[in-house]
Amino acid sequence: MGLGLVLLAGAPSEAAGPRSREPPACRGRTAGQDRLEAVAARGELVLASGRRGRLDGLRWPDDPVAAEAARAWLAGLSGRSLATREAPEPDRWSRITLDAATADGETVDLAGGLVAAGLAQVDAGEADSLCRPGLLAVEDAARRAGLGLWAGTPPVPTEEVARLAAAAGRFVVVEGRVRNVGERERRTYLNFAPFGTEGVTVTVSKRTWRIMLERGFSAVALRGRRVRARGIVELWRGPTLDIGAAEMIEMLDEEQAQRR
Repeated sequence: MGLGLVLLAGAPSEAAGPRSREPPACRGRTAGQDRLEAVAARGELVLASGRRGRLDGLRWPDDPVAAEAARAWLAGLSGRSLATREAPEPDRWSRITLDAATADGETVDLAGGLVAAGLAQVDAGEADSLCRPGLLAVEDAARRAGLGLWAGTPPVPTEEVARLAAAAGRFVVVEGRVRNVGERERRTYLNFAPFGTEGVTVTVSKRTWRIMLERGFSAVALRGRRVRARGIVELWRGPTLDIGAAEMIEMLDEEQAQRR
């Protein structure tokens, strides 16, 4: 795969329209070059320029064994030159948010390689969109193959309320059928259990719900449909996932039909 395709996987091409059509998380990014010196805790990239970098679109594993496997994979690329796409501003820890691929020898996409091996999950984090939504398809292939984090641990069914409640404070991927949708002034609520029973709820901010509506994720379209959602579990009248990016919810019915 060419370097341009590696770094831009899932992002609109120049031919697709003006830059305003790019996911918000992609806007203002600039191309650069650096070298990977080392990999610190939780996947922080130590660069030859003296900067610290964070790969975009990933959730670093919470489990120490899984985290070390992901760190070791990245550390195997130490000393390699990198071509980067960098966010204009550092994060709160002064790290540069970037996409990166090796620029010498065989091209290796750092974020894509981790996801493809099942060593990290896709997560928009605090951004309101994924710069590389194509990573979700890469993750799906790893999940179906049972690689890495997905070995014997598929997404958690929303019916397993106690299991999800026990995961409070941790990042999870869940799958289930939306029972009803409550649209309110500030938030929209996707409920996965009948009224009056304890169940999982996904909450969506007003801004993200507006984006979802533009993509066809209306209350009518979602009601009764199976979806996959991801986020950090909070406890509020049962396990709750707060969604900040529209890509963190995927419809599954069509996906499963296409595989038959």
